[in-house]
Amino acid sequence: MKCKIVHLAETDSTNRWLREQGGEENMLVWTDFQTAGRGCGTNTWESARGQNLLFSLLIHPVTVRPSEQFRISMAISLAIVDALACYTDGLSIKWPNDIYWHDRKICGILIENRLSGGVIRDCIIGVGLNVNQQQFVSDAPNPVSLRQILGHDVEREEVLRRIVEGFKIDEDDGPRYRSLLYRRIGFHPYRDADGDFEAELVDVEDDGHMLLKDRVGRKRRYAFKEVTFRI
Repeated sequence: MKCKIVHLAETDSTNRWLREQGGEENMLVWTDFQTAGRGCGTNTWESARGQNLLFSLLIHPVTVRPSEQFRISMAISLAIVDALACYTDGLSIKWPNDIYWHDRKICGILIENRLSGGVIRDCIIGVGLNVNQQQFVSDAPNPVSLRQILGHDVEREEVLRRIVEGFKIDEDDGPRYRSLLYRRIGFHPYRDADGDFEAELVDVEDDGHMLLKDRVGRKRRYAFKEVTFRI
C-alpha cells in the first residue's frame, strides 16, 4: 500500500502520535524507542532501543463495514507473516493477531478503530516486532526475535518495507488466515473463566470469534480475552 512514512528517534507511543498528528492520508510512523509502548489491555511491550520495529499505521478503511472490522486484523497479520517468511519458516498466527514462531511470540498487534456515521472513519494499527533484540528481561513468557532465530542481525527498514508493500485488505483473506492459525490441528490446552480444558480449533468466524470443540464434543465460542492459550 502507499502511505507517508515518518521516522522518530523516540516517542512515548506511535499510536498516540498518530492519533494527534495523523490526517486524512495513510501514514506510518516508526520509532527506535517508545517510552510508553503497550500491548493489549495493561500489557507493556519490551523493546531495546534501536533493535526492533515499533510502528503504527493509520488507514481510512471506509469500505470496510464495522461488522467486518476483523478483516483489518487478518490483513495486517498476513502481511507480517508474509514479510517474515522471507527470513524463516515455522510461522503462525495466534488468534486473534499475535505472530508466533513455533511456540514463541515474535510480534504483537494492537488495533484501534474509530467509527463515525456507520463506517470506520480511521484505524490505527500498532505493531511491535522483535527483530534484532538478543535478550529479553521482562516477565513476558515466550518472546523471540529474528536475531535469535537466524543468528545474525536483519535490516529493520527492509522488514518494514516488506510489510507495507504486502498490506492490503482483501475479501479473500479469511481462508489463508485460517490456514495459518496457531494450533489449527489437534487438541491443545486452554483456560477460560470456568478453568482448564483441552479443545481443538474449529473455526475463527468472520466477526473474529474463535470456535473450539472440547474433548466431550461441546462447542465453545469466545471473543477476545475470554479464553487463554496455555503454552
